[in-house]
Amino acid sequence: MVTRRTFVQTGLLGASSVALLPQLSLAEAPEKKPPTRFIFLHKGNGLLPGSLVPPTFDKQQLELENRKQPLEIDLNGHDLPQWMSPLSDHQKNLTILQGLSGKMCTTGHHTWCSSLGVFKANERLSSIKWATVDFELAKMLPSPFGHIELACFPGGGGNSRGNINGIEKGFSARGPQQPNYAFGSPKVAVQELFKSVSTNQKSKANYQLEQQMLRFVAENQANLARQLKGFEKPKVGNYADALANIRSRDARVESMADVIRRNMPKLDEKYLADNLSTVDRQTGHTEILLSALISGMTNVVTFTLDELGTRYTGLPEIEGENVNQHDVGHGKAVARFSALEVREKIRQQHMHVIDQIVKRLKGIPEGTGTMFDNTMLFYFPDNGETHHSHGTEWPFVVLAGDNTPLNLGRRYIRLPGYAKEGHKTLGNWYTTILNAYGNPTEHYGALDVGLAIDQKGPIQKFLG
Repeated sequence: MVTRRTFVQTGLLGASSVALLPQLSLAEAPEKKPPTRFIFLHKGNGLLPGSLVPPTFDKQQLELENRKQPLEIDLNGHDLPQWMSPLSDHQKNLTILQGLSGKMCTTGHHTWCSSLGVFKANERLSSIKWATVDFELAKMLPSPFGHIELACFPGGGGNSRGNINGIEKGFSARGPQQPNYAFGSPKVAVQELFKSVSTNQKSKANYQLEQQMLRFVAENQANLARQLKGFEKPKVGNYADALANIRSRDARVESMADVIRRNMPKLDEKYLADNLSTVDRQTGHTEILLSALISGMTNVVTFTLDELGTRYTGLPEIEGENVNQHDVGHGKAVARFSALEVREKIRQQHMHVIDQIVKRLKGIPEGTGTMFDNTMLFYFPDNGETHHSHGTEWPFVVLAGDNTPLNLGRRYIRLPGYAKEGHKTLGNWYTTILNAYGNPTEHYGALDVGLAIDQKGPIQKFLG
C-alpha cells in the first residue's frame, strides 16, 4: 500500500525544493540580468592545509605560513601545487583561502550537514538546526528546482546506508530538521531531473501517470486537511502543499522543455550503469551539474565528491585498486604509492572535475561575457583539516567569475590562526558570502564557545 508518507518520500525526494520562479537561459530572456550561480564541491578525509601552499613561496613567506600569521600574496608568478595544476588556466579567478576555523561544527570522521550549516550535526534529524548556506543562497536565486544535490555516497554507513545509487539523505538541509536528498548515481539523476522532457515513450507514459497521481493525492490530502482539527490539520496540510509545489515546479520545468532538451547531459552508456568507478561517477555527475545550471533548472548545486567511506576506484595508475580512504587517512599505502601520494591523486582528480566545470561555463556566452562571470565555485573539506580533524582550520579553494562582488581573485590568503587577533570562522565566511549577494544577516551559523574573540559578522576585507 502506498501511504501519503511513502509517496512523498520516494521518487521525487531529490527534487523536493519548493518551486519558485523559472529562470531561462539568457538566450531565452536576453533583456534580463543573468542569474548568479553557486557550486559547492566538498570532499571527505580532510584537506591538509600544507598541501595548498605554492612551492614557489620564499623563506619569509613560508615562515609566516608556518606560524599561521596573516599572509596575502598575488598568485601571479607563483606555481600552484602539482595537484592543482588542472587549474593553471584559471589562476586569474583563483583564491586559496586558509585560516578559517570550524570548531562549532562536528569534526572527526563524519560531519553530516556541519560544513555547510555551521552547527554540530549527526545522523538524527533533530540535530539539523537551520537551512545550510547553499539553501539560503538558493532562496535568493529563484529557479524551478531551487537546489540540486549530487553525491558519491559512501558504500557502507554514512548517509546512504550503502545505497550508493539511490536517492538518499544528502549533506545539505532545507531547514530545521529537514534534510535534503541527493542523487547517488548519474542514471537516477537523469531519470528524475529530465523525465519531463524525455523522448522515451515509456518514460513519457510514466511521467504522465506520475502527474495524474500527484494531482489525485494532492487533492485528496487538501480535502482531508479541511476536515481535520488539532495538530493533524497542519501536518496533513503541509503534505498537500508539498505536493502542490511539486506539481507547480513540474509545470514550470515543462514550460522550459525546449531549453532543457538543448542542454540535456550527453553521457555515454558507461556513465549510466549501476556499477561504475568513482571517477566515472564523478564525471557523470559533473555533466548533470552543468546541464542543470546551463538550462536554468537551478542556480545552486552541491556535489559531494566523496565522503570518508567512499571507496575509490578508477584513480590514474591505480585504476584496479579499491582505495579505502579511512586506511589512507591512517597512513596506509596503496600499491606503490604512499598515503600522501594517494591523497594527492584524489585531490588532483577533484581538480579535473573543477576544470571541466569552469572551462564549460567560460565557453558559454552570457550577457557581455560568459556564464562563468556570474558563477562562484567552492572546494573544501566536509570535516576540516585532516582525517581526525579538530576544526582549527578549514581550507577553501575558490573560483569566482568577474562579476562577483567579493574582493578575491588570484590570491593566496591566510587569515590569522586560531584564537589570534583577527581570526575568522566558517560562520564569518558564509556571512560574508550571504551579505555580498544580498542577504544582510548579522551572522550565519553557530559560535565557537571556546573562542574568546568577537566572532560575529562578515569578513570586511572581502566586501571592500
